[in-house]
Amino acid sequence: MDPRASFSILLLLVGVVQASPLMEQRVEDVILTEPEAMDITTRILESNNGSSELLMEGDLVFPKTRNALFCFNNNCFWKKNAKNLVEVPYIMSNEFSSSDKSVIQSAMETFHTKTCIRFVARTSQTDYLSIENKDGCYSSLGRIGGKQVVSLKRLGCVYRGIAQHELNHALGFYHEQTRSDRDQYVRINWENISPDMAYNFQKQDTNNQNTPYDYGSIMHYGSTAFATQAGVETITPIPDARVQIGQRQDLSNTDILRINKLYGCSS
Repeated sequence: MDPRASFSILLLLVGVVQASPLMEQRVEDVILTEPEAMDITTRILESNNGSSELLMEGDLVFPKTRNALFCFNNNCFWKKNAKNLVEVPYIMSNEFSSSDKSVIQSAMETFHTKTCIRFVARTSQTDYLSIENKDGCYSSLGRIGGKQVVSLKRLGCVYRGIAQHELNHALGFYHEQTRSDRDQYVRINWENISPDMAYNFQKQDTNNQNTPYDYGSIMHYGSTAFATQAGVETITPIPDARVQIGQRQDLSNTDILRINKLYGCSS
């Protein structure tokens, strides 16, 4: 073989080997980046399609026996420690990759930096979250006692906004559009909702903590949630129908305010 050809092949092989870590990182980036066109509700409902769990409002584990915002003797709040921080013990399934775990821990970080909530690795606590790779994205509402599953299916649910959404359910928060005064801020288009799905839009007797309705809440449905056909609106903001709902990037400022008010955080 021509020595120059051999040298060219060698250079090509070296280039491939050196490029591999970069290629691997790009694959990781694709896995961790959520498509911009899909709102949080569409992502959650698609992931929960066919789930074996009986779910209310798309991602709340049934039965929904209480709302932590109206919680008798605070039994469904997570407890504060001696440092006045709210500890929420958790374990995380080994089915998650290191990248998955990084995304989930990143989702927890906003709670840590903006509220008094601290998700801490479980040691021997009786009440704790078990974050698992099950058949959808879902959670119970508030602290229910003992082991309670927060499901974040690896294919479809491991995104920062979705993890925050489900963790916020576990802290005790309903979806924004089910709050008691929602009819002043959104119109529910019942004609675009199948009758057997209408229960998902039932208003709840929520304590809104003197905070404004938040179209930008991580807990708000997208505009086409539970639609009878693709693209039709089930929720329309009023009076301005152009207002965006269903974001999945991060806790909103009002989400953070409500957590701090509910749990009595000092700042």
